[in-house]
Amino acid sequence: MTDNSAVEALERIPRHVAIIMDGNNRWAKSRGLPGVAGHRAGVEAIRGVLRTCRKFGVETLTLFAFSSENWNRPSAEVAALMQLFSVYLNSEVKKLHEDNVRLRFIGERARLSAALQKKMANAEEFTGDNTGSQLVIAVDYGGQWDIVNAARNLAARVERGELRAEQINAALFDQASALSDLPKPDLLIRTAGEQRISNFLLWQIAYAELYFTDTYWPDFNEREMLQALQAFDQRERRFGARDTAPSLKSEAAGNA
Repeated sequence: MTDNSAVEALERIPRHVAIIMDGNNRWAKSRGLPGVAGHRAGVEAIRGVLRTCRKFGVETLTLFAFSSENWNRPSAEVAALMQLFSVYLNSEVKKLHEDNVRLRFIGERARLSAALQKKMANAEEFTGDNTGSQLVIAVDYGGQWDIVNAARNLAARVERGELRAEQINAALFDQASALSDLPKPDLLIRTAGEQRISNFLLWQIAYAELYFTDTYWPDFNEREMLQALQAFDQRERRFGARDTAPSLKSEAAGNA
């Protein structure tokens, strides 16, 4: 199947794909390599997945790069991850800009080094006017942190008299959460065989389709991404409503 025919074969493309990139350490261990080698290989995988998303018309790709809980990892590993993140920004931001990709970050940031925070802010500003796809990287992010932060922001508005408590609804809460200006993730992918959400985008993935694969993240290539998109294309998304009409595919199968 050619690239064009693969795109044409899909009836539904997710506007927003979120990925929990798991398995870097296990990938490295299986090859007798240090863990940081797996993380470096994982960075390479990002390029291919982003390229595939752009090819298929996915508007937003959100990657879980470093969770709030990852600070509990050995200090040497955390330091290596932060260094790798810094190197990624140095090497990739110009290319992202050339490809008209807007780069954004979500997460706490305060615990990151001042130098890294500055690089992140500069990258966001440099790519901020790009109108193509968006790459969102979650760093020091946790879904529970996001929810608490949104609640705190709304509570502050109530204290200032800008809002009454009874006015708070799902729409207002959503506006106070991360990624409020983007469509909600349609598809959540987790690699490396684990079937957990792990505190990622808890508010935003309420109706996301979940896709789990045994493939370690460094091996998650264009073919793997296409399989995830094909699986999404087969799902029936009713958002709590009853299925009142057969899909085009089920109807075609019934007429075969």
